[in-house]
Amino acid sequence: MSEARPPLPPFTRESAIKKVRGAEDGWNSRDPARVSLAYTRDSQWRNRAEFVTGREAIVEFLRRKWIRELDYRLIKELWAFEGNRIAVRFAYEWHDDSRNWFRSYGNENWEFDDDGLMRRRIASINDLPIAESDRKYFWDSSAPRPANHPGLTELGL
Repeated sequence: MSEARPPLPPFTRESAIKKVRGAEDGWNSRDPARVSLAYTRDSQWRNRAEFVTGREAIVEFLRRKWIRELDYRLIKELWAFEGNRIAVRFAYEWHDDSRNWFRSYGNENWEFDDDGLMRRRIASINDLPIAESDRKYFWDSSAPRPANHPGLTELGL
């Protein structure tokens, strides 16, 4: 049985944007099992300085992440694409259990298999402490970013 996750490579600008928004919506669900299904069973990640291989490890990684990063809200934006690869930039806001707020900025390089599953994810991320009053993401944290909410470029990020 195929696990195809359209849109499939090779990507066009339109299909790459759709793939990026699908990834954003998945991550904003904060459901590790759901998110893991977008990756190959043996997907390889570098996230900051942590190396993760396979869906089970992805699920565990995301569980740990979202226990620490509370009220997580993410925006991704297409940076570049070619063939079966997509580069994105992103920023997400979150707070820790002491209500210290952060905006985490980064870039990701993605490589997909023929079924549209991500087989490689390389993420570089930096965390910036922010005041709660400096937050820019205010949609319901249990839902995807609304279609009318500004993206990174519109927010000046």
